[in-house]
Parts: sequence; C-alpha cells; structure tokens
Amino acid sequence: MDELKYDLVVIGGGAAAFAAALKANEFGAKVAMIEQGKLGGTCVNVGCVPTKYLLEAARKYYETKTDSFAGVTSHGAELDYQALIGQKNAIVKHEQQSKYSDVLEAYENIDLFRGQGKFVDANTVQVGDSRIKADKFIIATGSSAHAVPIPGLEKVEYLTNIEALDLNSLPKSLIIIGGRAVGLEFAQIFSRLGTKVTLLQRSARILPETEPEISAALAGYLSDEGIEILTKVKTQSIDNQGGNVVIKVLVDNKSREIKAEKLLMATGRKANSAALDLEKARVEVDDKGFIIVNEEMQTNVEHIFAAGDVIGNPMLETVAAKEGSIAGFNAMSIIKKKTMDYRAIPQAVFTDPSVASVGLTDAQVNKSGVACNCRTLSMENVPKAKIIQDTKGLIKIVANERTEEILGVHILSPLAHELIHEATLAVKFKLTLDDLIDTVHIFPTLSESLKITAQSFKRDISKMSCCVE
Repeated sequence: MDELKYDLVVIGGGAAAFAAALKANEFGAKVAMIEQGKLGGTCVNVGCVPTKYLLEAARKYYETKTDSFAGVTSHGAELDYQALIGQKNAIVKHEQQSKYSDVLEAYENIDLFRGQGKFVDANTVQVGDSRIKADKFIIATGSSAHAVPIPGLEKVEYLTNIEALDLNSLPKSLIIIGGRAVGLEFAQIFSRLGTKVTLLQRSARILPETEPEISAALAGYLSDEGIEILTKVKTQSIDNQGGNVVIKVLVDNKSREIKAEKLLMATGRKANSAALDLEKARVEVDDKGFIIVNEEMQTNVEHIFAAGDVIGNPMLETVAAKEGSIAGFNAMSIIKKKTMDYRAIPQAVFTDPSVASVGLTDAQVNKSGVACNCRTLSMENVPKAKIIQDTKGLIKIVANERTEEILGVHILSPLAHELIHEATLAVKFKLTLDDLIDTVHIFPTLSESLKITAQSFKRDISKMSCCVE
C-alpha cells in the first residue's frame, strides 16, 4: 500500500472542493484532491447547468403557444425531446471539462485521486491502495437527493433530479412531491414541454420560507399554465398499478387518488458524509449527518475543515465556493483567519417568472424585535414590464422603520435572478431607501423596479411621471 504525504487533502470535486484547493494553491501548498464521481459536483452535472438549459428551452417552446404581441403569431413549433436532451448533455460535458477537468490539469501542485476517500484516523485518509497523510483536511463531499419515506415508495421506480434529467422520452403525466426550488423548476420544465404535472406540497404553500405574497402569486401563475398544485397534502401511500404510479393522499382531510406515468421526489437533500468514516477522525455531525463547523469552516477537530452542501443550508453553488475558499484560506493561513457572512446571500428559483431574495423577510425582522416597514410593488407599475407585455410579479422591500436601512428584498418577476444583485449590494453595504432612490437607473428597465419600490415608501407612485427622482 502506497503511503503519501501532502500539505492538504480535499475530499470532494465540486465547487467547494475546487475553491478550497485553488485557494490553498495560492499558499504554495501541495494538495491531494479525492473524488470518486464526476468533477464539478451537483451544479454542473445534475443541477444548475442542465436545469437552466431545459428551463430556457421550455420557455421558448411555451412562448410559441402564447402570443403576447398584437400582430405577432408564432405557432407550429415542434419538439424533439431526444435532441433537446442531447444538446443538454453536450453543454454539461463542455462545462465540466472546461471549468473543472481542464482547470485541474493547469495546477501542478494539485493531484487528483479517484475513489472513495475514508478516514483511517484524524491525520490519514485512504483512497484505493493509497494512504494519504496531511497536515490539514477539507471535507467537501456535497449532498444528494433525499426521498422522504412513504409507504409503498419501494414499489415504484421514482425519479430524483438525476433521473429526471436523463429520461429518454417525455412522460405524458408526472407527479412531483415537493414544492420548493427543485420541484417547482422541474414542474415548469415538464409542463411547458407538454407533460401533465401535479405537484404535492406538505405545507400550506409552495416556497414556505419566502414571502407569502410571492408564494401565492407564483402558485397562481403556475396554475394558470396548467400545473395542478395541491398544498396541505398528507401522502398516505404509493403503489404501482399497470405501470403507473398511484398515490393516495389527504388534502384538507379529504381523500384523493392521483395517478401518473412518473413520480419525481423533490423532498430535500442529505449530506454525503456516511461513507467517510468520520468517527475515526472524531469529526462531529448533526442528527442528519451534516458536518458541524464554526464560522471559520472548522470542525471540532482543529486541523479538519468542511464546506459546501455537506455542512447544510444554504445549499447553493456560490455559497459552497465561498465556504470552500474560506476553508482553504483558514487551513493554510497561520495568523489571519476569515469568517463566513451569510447576511447577504442571494437566492433564486428559476421559474418563469423567477423568484429571488436576499436578506431578511418581513416576519424575520419583526421576530427580531426591530420595527419593520415594508412596501410591495406590483410589476404593473414598472414601465418596462408593460412595454414587453409581461407584468407578472411583485417586489417587496423590507426596511428598518427608524433608519430606513434596507434589510431584505424579495422579487417575483421576469429575470428576478438577474435583478437581485443590486439588492444584494444594498443589503451587504447597509444602504438606505434614499440610497436606492438617489441612484440613477436606466429607463426603461426591469431593474428600475427597485428604485420605484423604494420611492413608494416616500410618495404616491401613481401620481409620478417616468424617471422622477
């Protein structure tokens, strides 16, 4: 058995792992990276990249059936589902190669080991026939889909995000269990491509953590497109009948039976930590298997750090990369240490219209004891939205009533995921309503909606002409 020595061992090959390895490389560290699967992690291979491609393709196809402009007729589009999946696979392969495999080859001090890394003790990891000792370790093994236990689930071949991306043909009907980001994005993809979609959500509304106005409005828009959304659902059993999935549920204490060709489980994520033999390194995890770290990304074992999905929410690629970079810096730096600030992390759901938010919600601010002042603006009040014939959505700004500091911004609109970055800067740098109002915006743009919403705190915007300060 080979015994090797490195300055740092990084277990994982996704965003957090790469960020950690590249940061350690800046310190001149000799790094061993261990990955048993495809480089790039969830986001590139079975997450952000392929789903956003399919969402855009589905949007273009759907728009050929819904004319918005007088005098413009766009019908007759045809769908070749296998060709669509083929192009999706090509894009994923290119991104994985160019952004991960090629990048790794450019760094002489980073060696890749293929296989499952397991701790032998707190200073040694084994992968295949190699035992690797190191001064520091960073665990960045990510997460995987978690299917909540439901009686009869074992009788059906259900889909997760992985299988849903690689179907050979478009299902005629689909049941989705889960009404958060993954469930909603897949619901709109399949529905717009022609599948009959029924979405089941256990709580009283979809996206239960976001502002209730946004949840209600988005549910209405998706329902208008033909997606059946059921909330307050208690799933009683799942069965396979004649090749179809049959689910028995209680909806508001009323029994109902739902049948579909396929079932997609979008019920959360679990940490990829069970196979690491963390107990041999004495690394502590919570009751769900997520690794416990402090604000410096350090575990309870001084020289072992962790970052990305394996430490829990928020499970976002950008957050994972930031955590990984901090872990890499802190593992290598002797004196100065960095901490992770989650106060201004933007999040998005890429439905159409999309949802994006940053900072605190109305309820969170009120719970903290701070006097809160909020305004909600319909996209009907945004000139650009009217011009492009797409006024679906709203913007809500949550501000400190006394200081007028912007504490949170929540958007449901076309391209909300693009608009949120100005709001992120506002929250990060503790800007006020006047700071937004005093900033000149281009007219007409959707991003102008942030300024108009800020102005609504101060004046009646129905009596305001365009571009007024």
